[in-house]
Amino acid sequence: MRPFAIRHIATAAGIAAAFLLAAPNAAAQGAVNALCSTDAGWCEAAAAAFTRETGIKVQQAHKGTGEIGAQLRAEAANPKTDIWWGGTGDPFLQAAEQGLLEPYRPAYINDLHDWAVRQYALSQNMVGGFYTSAIGFGFNTDVLKKKKLPEPKCWADLIKPEYKGEIEISHPATSGTAYTIIAGLVQQMGEDQAFEYLKKLHRNVTSYTRSGQAQAPNVAKGEVAIGVSFIFGFERWRYDKFPVKTAAPCEGTGYEIGGIALVKGARNKENAKRYYDWLMSPAGQAIGGKAGSLQSPANKTFKPDPRIPSMADVKLIRYDFEKYGKAAERKRLIDRWTKEVESLPR
Repeated sequence: MRPFAIRHIATAAGIAAAFLLAAPNAAAQGAVNALCSTDAGWCEAAAAAFTRETGIKVQQAHKGTGEIGAQLRAEAANPKTDIWWGGTGDPFLQAAEQGLLEPYRPAYINDLHDWAVRQYALSQNMVGGFYTSAIGFGFNTDVLKKKKLPEPKCWADLIKPEYKGEIEISHPATSGTAYTIIAGLVQQMGEDQAFEYLKKLHRNVTSYTRSGQAQAPNVAKGEVAIGVSFIFGFERWRYDKFPVKTAAPCEGTGYEIGGIALVKGARNKENAKRYYDWLMSPAGQAIGGKAGSLQSPANKTFKPDPRIPSMADVKLIRYDFEKYGKAAERKRLIDRWTKEVESLPR
């Protein structure tokens, strides 16, 4: 999948050799229809790099995982998407359960971390693990200092009255990030206790955004004091010298394994496989760091960006991807959240 370059060669034999090298790239011309749910910068940079290397045009849209899951269900009888990549893994597992994805177990499976390989086993090879990151808090130190508020360190801190109107989180109906937060709290606290916690947190939330990627820029720019999302998203802004710090909840936290999958009934199946394989290669995985998207990559055969936050000191819960990756469980928890939490006044 590397680009084939034709050099100026004087001899006829050299020209013939160059023709042979160029032939696979010429055959690669065509298109692939993709949906991407990770950071927009990574989505765009990956598509551009893949096209430069292969000649295959990537027609790609950027949406939240919840939105894409709904889109794939709506298009099931006539799929318009070939590949879906990036974003929290639970909606991918739900799509697999609903028969919307195509099995694919890559030949380079041994190049991937164990947590990525386990996603293939969970989904009958329909979903691969693309990257991982933990849920945590990002906060603007200037805003907190101005308002004389302490830096949050634990889940228990976020429900204190002094943080009323200071917290932003995403909406679970459209954001896989928000669903991961809810499912993680349910596993960590027990369901009824988790929902009591979410009701108290609701009082302090200023808004529920459509995407889980909104919190980091909003915190960095001082539009909100505290955001709850994946830690990696805030780190980019910290490295860019914004007054941002992060914390992993002291009680423990959930985490994601981002997904990648081929769509069942894809019109451009072979090109979709080529894009999939390239995205999982060191070249494709390294694009994340270059684009400032600092998740831990699935491919273990290259040195990842040193800015990627370590998860070694993060207290991770034993997240049950099989149970909470089920469509019925997701619907049940989101329905309960809508009825019992979102309906409450703030």
